[in-house]
Amino acid sequence: MAFRKALKRTAIIGGGAVAAVYGLSQLIEYRKAQARLSHVAAEAELKVPFSDELPSRHAQLTALKDAEEFDVLVVGGGATGAGCALDAVTRNLKTALVERSDFSSGTSSRSTKLIHGGVRYLQKAIMQLDYEQYMMVKEALHERANLLEIAPHLSAPLPIMLPVYKWWQLPYYWAGIKMYDLVAGIQCLKSSYVLSKTKALELFPMLKKDKLVGAIVYYDGQHNDARMNLAIALTAARHGAAVANYTEVVHLLKTNDPQTGKEKVCGARCRDVITGQEFDVKAKCVINATGPFTDGLRKMDNQETKNICQPSAGVHIVIPGYYSPDNMGLLDPATSDGRVIFFLPWEKMTIAGTTDTPTNVTAHPIPGEDDINFILREVRNYLSPDVEVRRGDVLAAWSGIRPLVTDPNSKDTQSICRNHIVSISNSGLVTIAGGKWTTYRSMAEETLDAAIKAHGLSAEPCRTAGLMLEGAKGWTPTLYIRLVQDYGLENEVAQHLASTYGGKAFDVAKMAQVTGKRWPIVGKRLVSEFPITGQQCGWSYINS
Repeated sequence: MAFRKALKRTAIIGGGAVAAVYGLSQLIEYRKAQARLSHVAAEAELKVPFSDELPSRHAQLTALKDAEEFDVLVVGGGATGAGCALDAVTRNLKTALVERSDFSSGTSSRSTKLIHGGVRYLQKAIMQLDYEQYMMVKEALHERANLLEIAPHLSAPLPIMLPVYKWWQLPYYWAGIKMYDLVAGIQCLKSSYVLSKTKALELFPMLKKDKLVGAIVYYDGQHNDARMNLAIALTAARHGAAVANYTEVVHLLKTNDPQTGKEKVCGARCRDVITGQEFDVKAKCVINATGPFTDGLRKMDNQETKNICQPSAGVHIVIPGYYSPDNMGLLDPATSDGRVIFFLPWEKMTIAGTTDTPTNVTAHPIPGEDDINFILREVRNYLSPDVEVRRGDVLAAWSGIRPLVTDPNSKDTQSICRNHIVSISNSGLVTIAGGKWTTYRSMAEETLDAAIKAHGLSAEPCRTAGLMLEGAKGWTPTLYIRLVQDYGLENEVAQHLASTYGGKAFDVAKMAQVTGKRWPIVGKRLVSEFPITGQQCGWSYINS
């Protein structure tokens, strides 16, 4: 109740609360430095069985087949599943992870590429005095800071511009964005600021000039979502988890509990998708982290169980890089149907999205033409008439299915909170459903806490906060220069390797083939327009 009153007062006085941010700016910078030092040096305390060379997929499958029993079997190799496996193995639990396709092949690689707290969720929290949404934003901002620190090669702060076309909106949006900074506290990336019309057009010349009043710039994080997911899974494998892709669950194994007489989940029957071979994986605890396929695995446990997920399709399109500056994103805070649209620079292109519409669950969702045209219309509304927005400029499009947690009676997904739930069935199946990419680590921590308690597992406290992910060790912003100088790679290719593999980029560079040219000496591109080279395919094959 006290929080609601304080939140209401803050919403009313707005500027007074926001003014505190400026007074705290120096203190925030000081405490940010302290926060970095206060992180537990988790990797120094943990045993890393495969610090030199990772086991092959064949060795991982052998470990799954030969193990008498695991403490934890995680089903699902997306961000949440990989996060659960990493959390479990670093608690000294014997851990297995199976994924029926490739890691991050689903929703986790089809995001907006942002690590964010959710500006619009904070707006809803204030306007509706919703404590749950406020806490979700606060948690996400905390996890944003952690993720940027543990994988600096895969993530970075990104300035995002919010253009303003009405005078009254300027103080309104300014107060909201300053509240976003305030909620982040010492983990605020950089303080937001206001731009004049002239400065806004200088930084984002593609903007529509007519009636533009000015703009507000704030900071969130951007990351390579697919590589981040893979880095989490690789880190789990390096710490000793048995991790295998293209391994699907055929059905759950059950046994009678001698104490209660009830059926209890005790593992899963798995199939190697590549060879078709089936085998059992026994485990004291099975965790369902299958994203939009959550209800499918829950029904393997109990056919009568009710659905807890309402899938929502989020479509993104890729358009040429001239639609946005190289280092500045744009937020459309109020689209024609009340959604939010981002335009973000990505790999010298521009990502635009997303939509939010109910959908059916499928392994390969296809973006609809209506969704693509909706995004193009919104892009057209914010860009200068000089920039002709054409359907033919859409270079690629994808659709990701968000596993939103919802009431079965809910009719639309736009009003659904992106929070998560952890549930445990009568037979002991632990399910983690919902949530956001940004909060994968805290979701995994909560899931393992619940699993340990429910199954009486002997484990240590969570150690993933501050635990550096695969490739983070040895990475520096200037690492690519060494790749150019030591191996003779061209500059763009070296930057790509450094930002993709971090400190492991040297291992990839060593495999590069000689080009036969004077320059670059090594590293032949597969496609001339992109800095992807043949040795990356070789590296992926060796580590599969």
